[in-house]
Amino acid sequence: MSYEFPSDLKYTTSHEWVNLHDKIATVGITDYAQHQLGDIVFVELPAVGMVLEKESNAGEIESVKAVGELLMPLSGEIIEINEQLAESPELVNSSPFGDGWMIKFKISHAIEIDELISVERYKELVKSEE
Repeated sequence: MSYEFPSDLKYTTSHEWVNLHDKIATVGITDYAQHQLGDIVFVELPAVGMVLEKESNAGEIESVKAVGELLMPLSGEIIEINEQLAESPELVNSSPFGDGWMIKFKISHAIEIDELISVERYKELVKSEE
């Protein structure tokens, strides 16, 4: 299977992607993750204003065959959620790196950014899991 791996993003070992811009992170699940889940039917996201720690549960992604978790890749305060996903959860499947983004948050601890993985390391992880 061939997956999309945008090189301008950072990744987590739990299959989230992170787009960093100043102290704001935009997060979603990777192309590989959405393929593993299958057709997404429901996405539950945290409330704006919530402060969540790195690796804590930031939401649930339900598909026809499984329920997955969205984990916080870094600690921070939720400043925006993708409201479109309430009506159109399938955007996660059709556009995981675009319209299917899930949350935006203000990063609390910039030092944690160093723990995210590069696109090269993420590709190796996916290859090892296939």
